[in-house]
Amino acid sequence: MPAFAYKALDARGKNKSGVLEGDTARQIRQQLREKSLIPVEVNQVKEEKSVERKLSFFAPKISASDLALLTRQLATLIEAALPIEEALLAVAQQCEKVKQKNMMMAVRSKVVEGHSLAKALSDFPRVFDTLYRAMVAAGERSGHLDTVLSRLADYTEKRQQTSSQITQALVYPLVMMVVAIGVVIMLLTVVVPSIVEQFDTMGQELPLMTRILIAISDGLQDYGIVGGIVLIALFFLLNRVLQVPRIRLQWHKRQLFLPVIGKLVRGTNTARFAQTLSILSASAVPLLESMRIAGNVLENLHLQNLVAGAAIKVKEGSSLRASLENTKVFPPMMMHMIASGERSGELQQMLARAANNQERELEATINMALKIFEPLLIVTMAGIVLFIVMAILLPILSLNSLVGM
Repeated sequence: MPAFAYKALDARGKNKSGVLEGDTARQIRQQLREKSLIPVEVNQVKEEKSVERKLSFFAPKISASDLALLTRQLATLIEAALPIEEALLAVAQQCEKVKQKNMMMAVRSKVVEGHSLAKALSDFPRVFDTLYRAMVAAGERSGHLDTVLSRLADYTEKRQQTSSQITQALVYPLVMMVVAIGVVIMLLTVVVPSIVEQFDTMGQELPLMTRILIAISDGLQDYGIVGGIVLIALFFLLNRVLQVPRIRLQWHKRQLFLPVIGKLVRGTNTARFAQTLSILSASAVPLLESMRIAGNVLENLHLQNLVAGAAIKVKEGSSLRASLENTKVFPPMMMHMIASGERSGELQQMLARAANNQERELEATINMALKIFEPLLIVTMAGIVLFIVMAILLPILSLNSLVGM
């Protein structure tokens, strides 16, 4: 039965909105009148959804925490032996946000029409990604949908927690860098010019360091705004250039060999690959399909291509360990754990351990990078301030020496 989003007025003229199910918009209006509501607007959710799919910018997208909550609620209700359509209705009624309520009602409508849950979720690819839909499909095939949804909720919550930890760790150094740059700009554009004016009456040649400081200060005052606009334009231009597939691929390949950044990129992507492959294997998704999905969730295009090549070798009969080892990207510890899992027949458990190990290594790498960045930033800014102070003091000291003579 289709779902309709409505807007109506009550007896006091206040706006009311929500979602109702019915065969036609006319039936929905009749239901509203029976509730003493005056219908203003009634739209079928599926029609809105088709428009949103054409205009991806307006397509519904929810936060990881909201997605984890929806998934957890759905898993709990299905575990309590509720039919899927009733569980979806209950979850939709619990949603406080209208877009999420409409989305869940649209998913329920597809399920009521006879489609599988995974097929219904595919109408909202920006919310339910390939990994999510593949696991739901595997859960439906195996008859353990509640268990799979619980794993999905855990996975989503864990990714949200990791992302939150990284963001919190980056806040302090980023704020510190912005403040430091702001202080230096203020010194060069406000403080330095007022002091330099005093040097004009000295009648002697200024030291080289002072002349360089004056040139930088004048340049910032004369061309600072233009320079800022140029930098912003270059940033957007570079972003457009990196959208070209060939250039983007080359850049992603080069990222892997940059100092510090390369280790972070490899750590982030290998941890995500191991975690995704682990949860897919635990959900009874075939290995080749798991490798394809796990490869697609990687952010680095070069690594995606390497994993795709490894999947082809697995299809040809090679072991998972040998196929991944040929990429020369994944860490040796992860390869040994996968090999042990293949020999013992406990690949699923070893993949989970490898994923946990990779996450710990990634966290350690991020902490190390931050510990390097913070003192490096402090030393750099201290050096800049020292340069400014020395450039100002040198003429004064020179004048004092002349007076002393």
